[in-house]
Amino acid sequence: MPELPEVETVTQSVKKHIMGKRFSSLDVNWRKVLDNFTLSDFQKSVRGRIVKNVYRRAKYIIIDFEPGILAIHLRMTGKLYLSQKPNFEKKHVSLCMKVEDNFLIFEDVRKFGRFYLYENMNILNEKLGVEPLEEGFSEKWILKNMKSKKRQIKSLLLDQSFICGIGNIYADEALWHAEIHPLSISNQIPRRKVLKLREGIIRVLSKSIERGGTTIRDYTYDFSYVGNYALELNVFGKQGLPCVRCKAKIIKTKVAQRGTHYCPKCQKV
Repeated sequence: MPELPEVETVTQSVKKHIMGKRFSSLDVNWRKVLDNFTLSDFQKSVRGRIVKNVYRRAKYIIIDFEPGILAIHLRMTGKLYLSQKPNFEKKHVSLCMKVEDNFLIFEDVRKFGRFYLYENMNILNEKLGVEPLEEGFSEKWILKNMKSKKRQIKSLLLDQSFICGIGNIYADEALWHAEIHPLSISNQIPRRKVLKLREGIIRVLSKSIERGGTTIRDYTYDFSYVGNYALELNVFGKQGLPCVRCKAKIIKTKVAQRGTHYCPKCQKV
């Protein structure tokens, strides 16, 4: 599943093509892709409206019409891109939206991706946590909120109502950076390591955005460097290989039902 850097990459790719433009039509191949609205709702609330902004919130791509937003979640295999033709001949195209001289295509092999229509961001903001690359994710915030939780740290990092946008890859990488075992209990982690974890989260997410994310699959066609952060991973997917910091063999286990990678020497409980 794409995480914050991959969604940010797609968001920026789409934004430059649709800002200031209007959607004129919507064709749907997979009915369930429209989660909470219909074609009729599109005609009333989206058609002909100017796109005022496109941005990311957690793992959602937000198309803002002020008022009214479309929120898009790629889920496991969703691919969002612009094309000069509808591309309905492709087997896995779920929907196609005409935006002036182009088409916004949503292609999704597993069919888990969804489009949502809301009046504003209130519903999403109520369930989503702090953005890790914004000012609210301060040293004061993480020290206070980590102390108030008593959970396994890997599970907590994956909780989108706590810190949003972090998934399996970047949780493992940030914990390795901070030398924290994924099973450590959050409110028992020393202050120094909590601050180092914050630093690691910001570092790995920012670096990955610069490199177009980690995935080996293309979520957009606009950038030649999509997925290049995979070359800079220190622990994720490295099971059996020596840790670049201490040379101990990286271990893979399961935490919170997710494959989890860590160094048994650097990251002790």
